[in-house]
Amino acid sequence: MSEKSNCWKCGETAVIYRKYEGKAWCAKHFLQQFESRVKETVRKEELFKPDDKVCIALSGGMDSSALLYFMNKLLKDWRDSELFALAIDEGIKGYRNESLEMAKNLCDDLDVKLHIARFKEAFGRTLDEIMEDKVKACTYCGVFRRWLLNKRSRELGATKLATAHNLDDELQSVFMNYLKGNMKRMIRLGAKPSIVEHPKFVPRVKPFRNIPEREITLYGRLGNLELHQTECPYVEESLRFDVRDFLNRMEEKCPSTKYTALRAFDKILPALREEFETGETPVKECEKCGELTSRDVCKACELLQKV
Repeated sequence: MSEKSNCWKCGETAVIYRKYEGKAWCAKHFLQQFESRVKETVRKEELFKPDDKVCIALSGGMDSSALLYFMNKLLKDWRDSELFALAIDEGIKGYRNESLEMAKNLCDDLDVKLHIARFKEAFGRTLDEIMEDKVKACTYCGVFRRWLLNKRSRELGATKLATAHNLDDELQSVFMNYLKGNMKRMIRLGAKPSIVEHPKFVPRVKPFRNIPEREITLYGRLGNLELHQTECPYVEESLRFDVRDFLNRMEEKCPSTKYTALRAFDKILPALREEFETGETPVKECEKCGELTSRDVCKACELLQKV
């Protein structure tokens, strides 16, 4: 614990000191304030309706586990809502089995139904088998995961697909898309991306979008959630790593940099959408699989042809 070791509200021993606000928090008041901030995002962005059937994209990692833990608490008072979890098994030996076991344990503890969708069943091959003679694992994995999350959550009746993207994830994506000049992807960011309206598309929401990653980790630890620490063997050094390190250095040097940058982006996002949505190619159904795409053949089917 740095700077201050006592909670600014009650004087009890602090579990975190947040430089960007100059305050230390004990476990009790940190948990209360954390959940209040997420509820504010849910309310302000109107992420859910009272009768939503919410699917949590659950990896077994801390962020998605913490999201399921929080959403289970939030929706207990919403009598007409429903909550379930969906995990993707890419078929990565020595990595995914452990995280799936943690996901199962958490869902059992919370009495939440867990569904598992597997690459092997959907695409005929695991990621390990695909990568035997390929490179750029993250490209294949990301495309296939998004395809499968949307398809399976829709089949299960979800009206919202909640992901555990946090403040760090979101801001990294902002900078990456800016550096690449990719305005089309940039306008798809936000707590409640509203780009695609189609019966086959399950709307995404990001309740943790305004919360730093380290605070989500602390929230999970204080909730006694298991932490999956094994790193994916296919993780690649990429532009995201460079952007992440840059933003972390800036935050250390100038606390609140991340919040300030994200708030600035949020202010210009409506203007960006107004400018660039007009040129968006309408979505249609893939000629091969029937899932959504802006082209004749979706990216997943295109990649499958190469394996």
